Amino acid sequence: MAVTFVGVRHHSPACARLVRDTIARLRPAYVLVEGPADFSGRLDELLLGHEPPVAVYSFYRDAERVHSSWSPFCDYSPEWAALTTGRAVGAELRFIDLPAWHPAFAERGNRYADAERRHADATARLCREFAVDNTDVLWDHLFEIDADDLPARLDAYFALVRGDADPGPDDSARESYMAAWIRAAEADAGDRPVVVVTGGFHKPALEVLVRDGGTEWPEVPAPAEGATGGSFLVPYSFRRLDAFTGYQSGMPSPEYYQRLWEDGPDGAAAALTETVVTRLRERRQVVSTADLIAARTLTDGLTRLRGHRAPARTDLLDGLVSALVGEDLDQRLPWTWRGPLAPGAHPAVAEMVAALSGNRVGRLHPDTPAPPLVHDAAAELERLGLGRGGRVALKLTAARGLERSRALHRLRVLGVPGADRESGPATGADPVLDEVWHVDTADPDGTRLAALIEAGAYGPTLADAAAAVLDERTSGAAGDMAGLADVLFDAALCGCAGQSGRIAASIEAGVAGASDIGALGRALDAVLGLWRHDHVLGTARSPLFGTVIEQCTERILWLAEGIRGGPEPADPARLRALAATRDALLHASAALGLDRDAALGVARRVAAAPEAPPDLRGAAFGLGRALGDTADPARAVRGASAPRVLGDWLAGLFALARQEVLDAGGTVLAVLDELVGALTEEDFLIALPALRQAFEYFPPREREAIAGQLLARRGLRGSGRALLRPGGDPLAIAEARALEERVDRALETAGLTGGRP
Repeated sequence: MAVTFVGVRHHSPACARLVRDTIARLRPAYVLVEGPADFSGRLDELLLGHEPPVAVYSFYRDAERVHSSWSPFCDYSPEWAALTTGRAVGAELRFIDLPAWHPAFAERGNRYADAERRHADATARLCREFAVDNTDVLWDHLFEIDADDLPARLDAYFALVRGDADPGPDDSARESYMAAWIRAAEADAGDRPVVVVTGGFHKPALEVLVRDGGTEWPEVPAPAEGATGGSFLVPYSFRRLDAFTGYQSGMPSPEYYQRLWEDGPDGAAAALTETVVTRLRERRQVVSTADLIAARTLTDGLTRLRGHRAPARTDLLDGLVSALVGEDLDQRLPWTWRGPLAPGAHPAVAEMVAALSGNRVGRLHPDTPAPPLVHDAAAELERLGLGRGGRVALKLTAARGLERSRALHRLRVLGVPGADRESGPATGADPVLDEVWHVDTADPDGTRLAALIEAGAYGPTLADAAAAVLDERTSGAAGDMAGLADVLFDAALCGCAGQSGRIAASIEAGVAGASDIGALGRALDAVLGLWRHDHVLGTARSPLFGTVIEQCTERILWLAEGIRGGPEPADPARLRALAATRDALLHASAALGLDRDAALGVARRVAAAPEAPPDLRGAAFGLGRALGDTADPARAVRGASAPRVLGDWLAGLFALARQEVLDAGGTVLAVLDELVGALTEEDFLIALPALRQAFEYFPPREREAIAGQLLARRGLRGSGRALLRPGGDPLAIAEARALEERVDRALETAGLTGGRP
């Protein structure tokens, strides 16, 4: 007998009924379904008796690519109907599509997502012809409500959209592979029928491809050597399926289509109208009996007006809006386009979308195999006394407290819900040594189990999986040093800092490509603190962190030597980066072999480069002083005495060598006193803002000491602290004096000085 092709739209109740009835009628030898061929050997697991929605979660990871995807099934999915009905009639079941990790799926997170861009022109023409807003409304109008002559309608529809589309190499590869399975099954079935269930877009091509070619069973592709990949079943939810929450599924509003599958269109409309009203009343929105009657009346009227034999989804929604929303809406109704519900939507509209989305959550059969991580996580939480949940206070200085903290941080890094930290150290330099967590091990909606199963793709234990996630985050951060610093701190919190060589390799690549000197400085400062002092989290003298210190130090010096620019405000981030480099050279050069002589050479060259920004020249001179250079600071200060340069140059110097300046026997301060005293009032006003910024690098006690030295230079007695507290804002006073000077000049020019000298 010939092969029977059933082209479907994924998650369509009408197509699911057609598939169920076709298989029940033909009782075929084979039922071939668009699905991951590498899961065919585990179809018994898929058909254990789960409560849909469930999904096959597939993962793949190699040195070049990381990919995750889902193949979701609900009661009304045609693929689910094919598998369950095929098993009931005794057919051999096969998934016949390429595995989810194959490059043909590189751009897809969900196997059963619509690829509407491929046939947008055809569907746009049909939407115009039938005067509907989008393809979802079009589909309901053509297929879900009126099921007369459904196979012929579907064939015409899919032939039209396929004829207008460019399938591309990915679709061609998939279709060639599926055709090979179909030819082999047809040859093996003899005179018994074969039923093929695929997306309708593929049906016309498959009908042509099966005519020629071999009849051998195709091989199932395996991941390349060195790659890891696999699949697990996970519980899914209607929320994850719904297009209004961002999933590009075949159909939005999954609860509506579940009711349509179970009760038909009239039953679905009646039940969901009551659900919407109940939800609104629970939220203290006024909905009267008259409103409910009006909603049903308007829905019926729209149904007849649009030529439907029973209410369609948009008939129901439009009727509810007309009856329950009395004011103008600021936003387009979400069911008139495909996408998430926008923030600020009308409460009634939000409740309609939520009611039709539903809150159903799938349940896996107890005998479903789970990745080792699920069992490891449960055992770890029980061993550490975290299995009961609740508020958990931890002392990181205690061995057990640190162990419990690491387990919770690993769950957090893996994205497993139920481990929320309320307080604790925020950076490597944070002196906080306690943490407070709220642990919730209940899982009423199955999201925690699903997250653990999906995280199982990364490793068999919490430690292994967390390290792999950190590897992936490091690779994804590329040259984003702020992101890399966050990864390193998470590695410290998870106890994974010394576990993975890939993190070190990714960090090396990220540092080599980083161009933001400020971000490099923040990363270096954080890592240096952990490397020097962190005996609590266990990162002190960590080889991984030592590698980061070496690479960041070298990169910052290289970038600093290439910076050019004229007078400009001092850049605090740039100065902090050089200060972190100074600390690394002072405190880690012996242990890590940092080249202080090379750094000193860079400092001298930058300090003497007239094309470098003033703050950078000052910082380079300060770096040299901190590293032991004996160059005369007084001479350097005089070389940067221009009013537009002086303050920024000093900001760089003070950021890097504040203590060296104070310890220089007053030489630098004496020169500064002379230079500032010689400035005109106009030049002083120009220099003042940058000078104030520069002296902010001194803490109050040191500023008081400087003020005392200046009083002593003038032979005056008094308190340095009092000198730091003038009667007004110094900048405002200087600006007022400058204004007075400009007024005097204007009066003099106008001859209005009245004989004043």
